[in-house]
Amino acid sequence: MKPKLLIVEDDPNLGEILSEYLGLKGFETTLSRDGEEGERTFKNGDFDLCILDLMMPKKDGFSLAKEIRSMDDNTPIIFLTAKSMKQDIIKGFTIGADDYMTKPFSMEELLVRIQAILKRSTKKEVEEFPNPFIIGDLIYLYRENKLKTPKREITLTTKENELLKIFFENINQTVVRSIALKRIWKDDSYFNARSMDVYIAKIRKYLADDPSLKILTIHGEGFKLVQVQ
Repeated sequence: MKPKLLIVEDDPNLGEILSEYLGLKGFETTLSRDGEEGERTFKNGDFDLCILDLMMPKKDGFSLAKEIRSMDDNTPIIFLTAKSMKQDIIKGFTIGADDYMTKPFSMEELLVRIQAILKRSTKKEVEEFPNPFIIGDLIYLYRENKLKTPKREITLTTKENELLKIFFENINQTVVRSIALKRIWKDDSYFNARSMDVYIAKIRKYLADDPSLKILTIHGEGFKLVQVQ
């Protein structure tokens, strides 16, 4: 599965060049033109890394990075800046940036930095979880974000993939709602809880291809994936 990059850059020429170049290098890119659009796009998508310009209309890169970090502590961020001022660099890292590049920069160097960051951010648990994981009539490929059923092959979003992993790790055990929210959404706010309900509804439809598997709602606690023999 291609790594997904969010590029937020108000310079139309640079934005298009970045998107096209990184697309040719094997990434799935989404381009936003300003900070507000970038925030909306991040909220509605699942990204492996964000590339943010600092100086943008409506919402600058620092403000956007703060919003991203309030929603997600882990998605790597690279700042693009026309400045190399020490205080800006320190501020960026304080907010939670993983790297920065000063314009003009080499596309090849940016590519190397992206690859290095993504390699570092790959979780150890990816290697430890069985791949494939077979249960009933389903074949689950966590590393590839795929679920194979007797009827179809489903490409999972990042959050669907992480939720399925939690359920498969805890078969016939209650998955506490707040723990799942903090692990995947990074906080258990009301908004995120409603978002999780939408994802679980989708997963229930996927698992319906195997009648032996059901996700039960445990009132006041969370959910339980049960396998009926």
